[in-house]
Amino acid sequence: MRVLVCPQEFKGSLTAAEAARALAAGVRAAMPDAEILLLPLADGGPGTVAIISSAADGTLVTMTARGPLGAPVRAAYALLPTHSGHGQTAVIEAAATAGLVLIPAGRREPWRASTFGVGEQIQAALAAEVREVIVGVGGTGTNDGGAGAAQALGYRLLDARGEPIGPGPRELMRLDRIDTNNVEPLPACARVRVAVDVQNRLLGPEGATRVFGPQKGVTPELADECERALERWAQMVARDIGVDIANIEGGGAGGGLAAGLAAVCAASIESGAALVGEAVGLARAVASADVIVTGEGRLDTQTAYGKTVAYVAEIARQAGRPCLTVAGSIEAQLASMQDSEAAMLAGEPIEVAIAHASERVQAAAERLMRRYRA
Repeated sequence: MRVLVCPQEFKGSLTAAEAARALAAGVRAAMPDAEILLLPLADGGPGTVAIISSAADGTLVTMTARGPLGAPVRAAYALLPTHSGHGQTAVIEAAATAGLVLIPAGRREPWRASTFGVGEQIQAALAAEVREVIVGVGGTGTNDGGAGAAQALGYRLLDARGEPIGPGPRELMRLDRIDTNNVEPLPACARVRVAVDVQNRLLGPEGATRVFGPQKGVTPELADECERALERWAQMVARDIGVDIANIEGGGAGGGLAAGLAAVCAASIESGAALVGEAVGLARAVASADVIVTGEGRLDTQTAYGKTVAYVAEIARQAGRPCLTVAGSIEAQLASMQDSEAAMLAGEPIEVAIAHASERVQAAAERLMRRYRA
């Protein structure tokens, strides 16, 4: 039997590659004679660059860029080889320069955190004359609507006195106009694609600030201020750039970075799971397998809205292959999954489960595969 093991990261405990190895060990324990293929996946968040680069034999380009709070960081993006002679593809993950992991828990300052470094990486990739840039926007510690990236790409965000505003959403409250005179147009042959794992819009009760802000340090007291700042940013973008970023599906991803890139790079917003799946040849791998085993940290009602596990299950359904899932915890099921197994033990504290994540995932995969085999 040929088993395809293709999880995404178990956030906070295992990378996608670590999760794949743990799942494979469980499969092997239950089915020693199985042929196992590992294909770690991502949906635009941390690990996207490494996963695509490895699968596509890409080259990592490391550069110094501005981190979320202004300090320089070393960050890599990938250049993928081309087989058509029409230029390379660059893959960037926003988490490398604007990631929540770059900000210590005690120093989270979402009102001044910026996506400037993401814009620097896009600019560097375009200077390398790529034909397309894929930007994964998951895992950011920012809530600036992509304003920082716009500044790095040459957009001057000015206050009423004609002076440039500073970084972060709090400064957006002073935004009076957007000067586009110094912006270099995108090369005619290049396009920007934004990989997202959610469908939330920029504003409102289901928007970037209200839904994702708390995990980045946006307190209830700050939420209204941050929301007004993004409203101001959306108004100025609509007036001065001519793009209505408030109503773009998926625009709230990455603290609104997706919406900002849609405005300043004419970027398309796409399923991150699908973009990564396309890049690593997921559909071909599924078609060549007898059973699919995927996984993530938590199966819940959000899983169906663009998460990797849901995408894998749908590809498996289309190919007529059974899809099994291991998750840290299970709060909801997908109809397209044949079976699933939780890795956390009943009543186990989350801290203990995370500390023993690899062995818990391996054991869950073994239970799941023994049940499937029976």
